[in-house]
Amino acid sequence: MPGADVVLAQLSEQPISVDRATAAVQGDEAGAVVSFSGVVRNHDGGMAVSRLSYSAHPTAHHILAEVVTELVAEHAGKADKPVRIWAAHRVGMLQVGDPALVCAVSAAHRGQAFALCSELVDRIKARVPIWKEQFFEDGTVEWVGAGQTIATRTTSPSPEKGAS
Repeated sequence: MPGADVVLAQLSEQPISVDRATAAVQGDEAGAVVSFSGVVRNHDGGMAVSRLSYSAHPTAHHILAEVVTELVAEHAGKADKPVRIWAAHRVGMLQVGDPALVCAVSAAHRGQAFALCSELVDRIKARVPIWKEQFFEDGTVEWVGAGQTIATRTTSPSPEKGAS
């Protein structure tokens, strides 16, 4: 009986790519390939963001794999054709425009692919212990995790901007 296949579930210090993700899940049986790319934006909360860094708890890679495996198990046997899932989250320093979370799902039909990809992103964001350190243009640094601000402090402006 067709089911679902985890193609990839990993944390990466190297750049991740939507093209790589979608290529990995494509197949002749897939009528739909849906991808998500969470990209570092240049603003948050009305402040200009210059860059950010993601840190992960030592168990984060296990929890990411667990999240993906659970989703696969829930959908195994529900599809008439195989479903394939790929998910990667960056850790380390990222610049504005860099993908931080990339997911791709293929399925026979678009509804199932969209639903699975959306659920995958929501579960990763809710359960995988990854924290974001945001560096703002004004020198403020903010730690964010699990949807809450963890700590805030002020630093001197980044060297490339120069002190004024």
